[in-house]
This record gives sequence, C-alpha cells and structure tokens, in this order.
Amino acid sequence: MAEVYKPAEDTLLLLRHAERLVEGDVLEMGTGSGYIAIELSRLPRVRRVVGVDIDPKAVGMARNNALEAGVSDEVGFLESDLFQNLGDSRFNWILFNPPYLPSEGAIDELSWAGGGTGGELLMRFLSEAPPHLSPGGCILAVVSSQTNFDFEKAEQQYKTEVLEEVSLFFETLLCVVFVPSAFPEAEV
Repeated sequence: MAEVYKPAEDTLLLLRHAERLVEGDVLEMGTGSGYIAIELSRLPRVRRVVGVDIDPKAVGMARNNALEAGVSDEVGFLESDLFQNLGDSRFNWILFNPPYLPSEGAIDELSWAGGGTGGELLMRFLSEAPPHLSPGGCILAVVSSQTNFDFEKAEQQYKTEVLEEVSLFFETLLCVVFVPSAFPEAEV
C-alpha cells in the first residue's frame, strides 16, 4: 500500500529556499503531508497557501497535520491531478517537489514515480503552470540527478536558476527557480 511521502532532504531543501523567497499567494503542488504548506502559512508576508496532491490519503493527512499545527484556517488542501481542479486560480509562487524517480512499472507509487525517465511529470507541470502564475510569479522546484531532466527543453519556456545543489549518496538534488519567459521582470 502506498505511503504518503514523508519530509526528507529534498523537502528541507525546498523549504529552506521557500522560506527565504516566497510571499503573497503560494501553491504547493504535491504537498504530501503538508509540511511545507503548513510552515509557509506561518510567514507574515504570505497571504494564502494552498496545498495540492493527487493522493486523497495525502490530502487528508495534510488537513489533519494543519489542524494539529493550529493553522487550518491559514492553509487549504485540495485533491487534484496537478492544476486540474484549481480553476483559474493564480499564485505569486508555485512550489513543487515532484515525484522524480524513473518508473519501475507495476510497483510505482504516486509519491516517487515521475514517469519513464523520472522527469516527465515535472515537464508536464511546467507546461501547465504559466496560466496559474500571477504576473511576475515564479516556480521553485526540486530536480534530481535521477530524472535526466531536460533543462534545454525547459529553457524554451523558462529562465532557470539553480539556487543550491545537495549531493547525497545516490543522487544530487537541485533547488531551481523557473521564471516564465513571459515574466522577464521577475527577480529572485
């Protein structure tokens, strides 16, 4: 049975940069347990936080965790396959720590399988994200060396900046800002 993704090194990498950068309205895609969304809801410069996950079990856990943390009025959680159930909502920042390991077939779990090479879900996310960014909005995401992520393809639509690299035993994690080409005035 699939488990809800527990905060790990990749979570902490994303949170470290999010706490420094985000403001206004924030969307955390793939919220899992809600850890990042809950932490960001406590920042005074953050107006609204929405956490989204495709897994109903994760959404339920995130809601419970927000209730236990005393921030259930400051953060909302929604079940959705990426942006499918978000309507025309727009955000200043969209965060994503995607499932990024290459598919292994029948044993795949939503919490870690990101497609054939591991990067397909992140590419789909990047193609669907722009209509959900406010003018000047940015994306902050984790990219793993395990994904074979195509930066050249992403840079056709985004300006990218690697904020930090963390080397682990089996992979290198990158925290990357993606600024849509349509918003050249956005600064990190």
